[in-house]
Amino acid sequence: MGTRPPSDYATDDARWRAVQARDADADGHFVYAVRTTGVYCRPSSPTRLPRRANVEFFDSPREAEAAGYRASRRQQDGPDAARERTALIARACRLIESAETPPSLADLAMQAGMSPFHFHRVFKAETGLTPKAYASARRARRLREELGTPDASVTDAIYEAGFNSNSRFYEASDQLLGMRARDYRAGGAGAVIRFAVGQCSLGAILVAQSQRGICAILLGDDPDALVRDLQDQFPRARLIGGDTGFERLVAQVVGFVEAPSVGLNLPLDVRGTAFQERVWQALREIPPGRTASYAEIAQRIGAPRAVRAVAQACGANHIAVAIPCHRVIRRDGDLSGYRWGVERKRALLGREAGGSRDRK
Repeated sequence: MGTRPPSDYATDDARWRAVQARDADADGHFVYAVRTTGVYCRPSSPTRLPRRANVEFFDSPREAEAAGYRASRRQQDGPDAARERTALIARACRLIESAETPPSLADLAMQAGMSPFHFHRVFKAETGLTPKAYASARRARRLREELGTPDASVTDAIYEAGFNSNSRFYEASDQLLGMRARDYRAGGAGAVIRFAVGQCSLGAILVAQSQRGICAILLGDDPDALVRDLQDQFPRARLIGGDTGFERLVAQVVGFVEAPSVGLNLPLDVRGTAFQERVWQALREIPPGRTASYAEIAQRIGAPRAVRAVAQACGANHIAVAIPCHRVIRRDGDLSGYRWGVERKRALLGREAGGSRDRK
């Protein structure tokens, strides 16, 4: 905001003169919106001046958005607008997290002073998730935390996680946990996970599949160590060695590891916190042959200060290559760490870069 007082921009005529002069001191005092384009801008915006008859003024971006306008691209790039947008969505996230039952989209949008359509778009751009997906991920995290409490019953955990009836919980339990609540609490007891260990150019590879999809792709030198890693993830699940049909699935995964550009058209059983799932989704959007820094991923998910947390989410990934944490490097280009070894990371990036050149 400039040094001039708000009284200098108290009337529409004064504001229009500031827009004509592209007065940077007026930034922060108001925004102007253009009816014919449906966007709003800062007074100093370098965009072509609209006709005065098509312009209306608002005291803040929030008021303009509540009236149905969207920020122009130049407005979106402004630091003040970005901070305000981030703060609005952060408040919406806190509202979702503190509510006993997930608020409706209309309620969240009203609290933010936006239309439901605009709020939905801004929320997804900031967090990487829709409001409904964020609420589901948050509820799943609360449920896991409650189920991990030694003295709490499953019924107590259900209600503490925000479900107001057992029936509503059991309708969603498989999507939230990938198994029944009692099975999850017992370390996967009762869950059936098929797995097999094979070999690829990167060494030993273990592929595991739950009822919902692939839940682990592990790489290493020691096949027994990979099996122990899987057992640690699901200490009381029923682990079954794969049959001939499952071996074909393993071969498909191995083919994907050898040539990532072919893609892997198989369902994944992804389990993580809301933040981890945002990071993992951003990783899956990095195309083969490309890389991104931890800082860039943090920016993409709307959490620019969470670089360390992004690195921790990459380290928590149990589905190698399909969730391509190997494509994340340091800002200076250093490969840094990798759960399955930096040399494997280097090899994966090298073959992806070669495949990218072959496609050109």
